[in-house]
Amino acid sequence: HVQLVESGGGSVQAGGSLRLSCAASGYTYNRNCMAWFRQAPGLQREGVATITSDGMTSYADSVKGRFTISKDGPKNTLHLEMAGLKPEDTGMYYCAADGAQYGGRCYPPYRHWGQRTQVTVS
Repeated sequence: HVQLVESGGGSVQAGGSLRLSCAASGYTYNRNCMAWFRQAPGLQREGVATITSDGMTSYADSVKGRFTISKDGPKNTLHLEMAGLKPEDTGMYYCAADGAQYGGRCYPPYRHWGQRTQVTVS
């Protein structure tokens, strides 16, 4: 049974930083793609960042240069470093695992999802 547990969310002022983590049990981090998604109130869930099994990353245009996705295989943990936060980054953040991987890029669907963590930027 795969379980993903996010942590690190919270409230921060614009320009501040947060580090989200996603701890996994029952899942091997070196297999297929992992990703962070977010959903703002009243909006659809959107992809924020992805990372392939061999560490290739991709970012939404809105977060490029500010967010960094990484994974710690031995600790089975996925991270999202967020800097230069803006009010429009506010939302529920989800980690996801076991997405499809082709040609160094990640594609949905993701088989496993975390329970989400709230990020609020004021």
